[in-house]
Amino acid sequence: MGLLPWVHLGLALLAVVLALALRPWRALPAAPPWPALAWWVLLPVLWSVDLLSAQPVMQPLAGTCLLLLMLGWPMAVLMLLPVAGAVMGLADASAADALQRLVWLGLVPMTLALALGAALRRWLPKHLFIYILGRGFLATALAVGAAGALSAWVQGVPPTLAVEDVVLARVLAAFGDAFITGMLVAVFVAFRPQWLATYTDRLYLPKT
Repeated sequence: MGLLPWVHLGLALLAVVLALALRPWRALPAAPPWPALAWWVLLPVLWSVDLLSAQPVMQPLAGTCLLLLMLGWPMAVLMLLPVAGAVMGLADASAADALQRLVWLGLVPMTLALALGAALRRWLPKHLFIYILGRGFLATALAVGAAGALSAWVQGVPPTLAVEDVVLARVLAAFGDAFITGMLVAVFVAFRPQWLATYTDRLYLPKT
C-alpha cells in the first residue's frame, strides 16, 4: 500500500476525532429530520455511480454539502463513515477506494463548504438569499468542484482518461450537485427551516 491511502486514513481519523470532541448528538432533536436520513441513505448510490455503471468517465455526485447544511459538520462527518462502508458492499469497492471517496467526496468538500459559509457570514449581509444562493449553491459548487479537481491531480485518473477531461467532468458534476443542494435548501428555508441546522430566521431574515 502506497503513501496516499495512509494520508486518507489520517485525514479521516482527524476529522472523526474532531467531530466526536464536539459531541454533535447533544444538539439533535428527538427525531432527526427525515429528509436528512433519506439523503444519507441515498449517498452510497451517488458515490458509486461510476462503479455501478462501469463507466469511469461518469463522475459521482458528492451530495455531502446538503448533509452539512441539514445536520452541521460534526454530525455529518460521523454519518459519512457508514456511507463509505455501504459503498464497499454496494459497488464491491476496495477499502482504499471507499476511503478515498470518504475523503474527496465527503470530508474535503464539506470542510471547504464550511469555511466558505463562515466567510459569507463574516463578509456579506446576513440575508435570506445570501444563505440560499451563497451557502446552498455557490459554496457547494466551489467546494465540490475544487475537491474534485484537486483529487484528480493528487490521485491521478484511470489510464484511459486525460486529467483535463476528468477535471472538467468533476467541475460540471459539482454544478449539478450545487443545483440540487440550492434547490432543496430554498424549499426547506421556505417551508421547513427547522430541517436546516445551519439556518435560523434570527440571522437571515431581514429585520423590519
